[in-house]
Amino acid sequence: MRRATITLPGDLLEELLLEVKAKSKTAAVITVIKDELRMRKKARIKAMAGKMEFAKTADDLRHKDERLG
Repeated sequence: MRRATITLPGDLLEELLLEVKAKSKTAAVITVIKDELRMRKKARIKAMAGKMEFAKTADDLRHKDERLG
């Protein structure tokens, strides 16, 4: 884990602590960073909708697993 020193407005930090119900400032910031990264990853996945082509149907993937023989 790395250490970082950041300066945040006190009122914003207090609101963050209450909103995420964190026990520490560090836990609050980590929670928000993880949430932001998760949302951005979801957005990238959603942006790919309709842009990928699959050779097999969903039914084939569910019921005709070639690895099972």
